[in-house]
Parts: sequence; structure tokens; C-alpha cells
Amino acid sequence: MSLTRADVEKVSLLGRLRLSEAELDTMTTQLTRVVGYVEQLREVNTDGIQPMAHAVEMHNVFRDDALAPSLPRDAALANAPKRDSECYRVPAVLGE
Repeated sequence: MSLTRADVEKVSLLGRLRLSEAELDTMTTQLTRVVGYVEQLREVNTDGIQPMAHAVEMHNVFRDDALAPSLPRDAALANAPKRDSECYRVPAVLGE
């Protein structure tokens, strides 16, 4: 599949990119090469290959959730510029 200059112009319009004539020519050539490389992947036999989300096997590095005591309210509010006895005080953004 080959991209035309009109294809690149449409994509640049959708992406809100203002490309010069020289940039359009360059992008048309470069994107056609990229599409060509992707087309080569269709020729690879992938029968029996499991789909994967990542090329390198990943493991969850997060720890298990564990119940723990909360930070005391006074300590949580200690550095707040404005507060009352229970909450942070912030300016109203939606009106009264």
C-alpha cells in the first residue's frame, strides 16, 4: 500500500499540522516507507503464536493492598494553607 500526497494532507489537517510543500513531500516519502515496513509484517507466519501486549514479559511490580492505619487528620492537615477542623479550605470555583 502506498500513501498519496492527498492522504498525508488529510492526516495533517486532522492533526492540525501546517506542513509546507517540502514537508508534505518528505512526510509522504517517509510515511510510505513506514507503511511498507508494516506490510512486510503481514508476510511473517504467525500461526501458533500467542498474541501479546508487550514484547518483553512484564510482571506486576505493585505490592498487595494491605489494610493499615490512616494518617491522623491533624497530621494530614498540618501543612494546609487554609483549613478548618475537618477539611482543606479551597476557593469556590463554581460559585455559591
